[in-house]
Amino acid sequence: MLRQCVTLTLGVMLVTRAAAAQAPDTVRLSFAEAVRRAAAEAPAVALAGTRTDAAQARVQETRAALLPGISASGSWLNRTFNVHSLGIEIPTAPGQAPLPDLIGPYNTWDTRVQVQQALVDLSGFARTRAARAQVTSAEADSGASSEAAAQRAALAYLAAARAEAQVSARVADSSIAAELLDLAQAQKTAGVSPAIDVTRAEAQLVTMRGRLVVARNQSARALLQVARALGLDPATPIALSDTLSAGLATADVPQEPAQAVAVALARRPDLAAAAARGDAARRALSAIRAERLPRVDLAADYGLNGPTVGGMIRTGDVGVEVTLPILDGWRREGRQAEQAAAAREADIRARDLTQEIAADVDGAFLDLGAAEAQGRIAAEGLQLAEQELSQARERFQAGVAGNIEVIDAQASLVGARDADIDARYAAAAARVTVARAVGAAHTLH
Repeated sequence: MLRQCVTLTLGVMLVTRAAAAQAPDTVRLSFAEAVRRAAAEAPAVALAGTRTDAAQARVQETRAALLPGISASGSWLNRTFNVHSLGIEIPTAPGQAPLPDLIGPYNTWDTRVQVQQALVDLSGFARTRAARAQVTSAEADSGASSEAAAQRAALAYLAAARAEAQVSARVADSSIAAELLDLAQAQKTAGVSPAIDVTRAEAQLVTMRGRLVVARNQSARALLQVARALGLDPATPIALSDTLSAGLATADVPQEPAQAVAVALARRPDLAAAAARGDAARRALSAIRAERLPRVDLAADYGLNGPTVGGMIRTGDVGVEVTLPILDGWRREGRQAEQAAAAREADIRARDLTQEIAADVDGAFLDLGAAEAQGRIAAEGLQLAEQELSQARERFQAGVAGNIEVIDAQASLVGARDADIDARYAAAAARVTVARAVGAAHTLH
């Protein structure tokens, strides 16, 4: 039996160690680290990077029309044909045997190198410039994705910090409820309070424990959202190193709305992307217009040709071709009108976004001011609620009043704690919104 016990103990230890080895390490995150990781590594940022790579590849593809094209070919031909099928009648001299109807078979060996080069292609130059403008737009879109990812991670972190603060508040509420229950039982034992006071205290303790369960569940779900915002495996344990303090979620932004608007107009990547899209549309329109202009191409061909490999001789040609488009059924005019409409649309969107950015900044500062004022009110309310509970407890302990006052005071304290937590979260979230409106979400710390 002793041997079996030892074997079972060793097996349990091995299984425990294997499970511990397979469990992922806890990721301890500060607020600034979460924002930095999201801005650089979030899935949305990675996807935006691939779109930038695709835009750069399109530049190379478009520019290829302006660069030399070189190709090589080799062929062998064995041919037999009927002279009469070609409509060729070759006269013969008197007494000369007529040419045979069937000529061949004969061999032709041929190797070629062809070179093509556009000498003048104004439309191609304009298309290349339009493709480069699309790269600028894609890079700005990538910056906008980084800003959005930073904002999402910041708000997820703040929500998780608020959930943890609510867990701490519910733990404190449960502790107070347990103390009040002990006090009610002591008062009943002393004959000072009726049994209903104990029942009320027990009901309050059960309520606080139920709220604690809910708060812990919300905290776990909030951490899942943090993992999603960072692109981590949802099973990764996360520990927050920052709390919902007054200094959390600050960024390098001006404190005056007018200055912040000016900075936002110069920094916001989505506005830069809109401007780049308008530039790309106008350059594409120029490329369509340039298709009316002459195009000059150089073509050269060099190779060896002959009936046998050993009998091949050098042959070649070089030429310059000028192409002048005249009419394509007015298809070009339709494309030009369509691209002109796209350019106007891009300009309208850019102007509207400029106004939207100004409104975003002003609204964010209004929300921040209201949240900070609400935070001061909530902090004062929490202090008063704590005083009320202390005074109600003293009255109950002295036998002056029943514990209904204590229960009401504790309920007021619970509400005041929640209001304080929500106010601190709202202020921090408003600071995040201000940073995002200015285009500085990636600098949050």
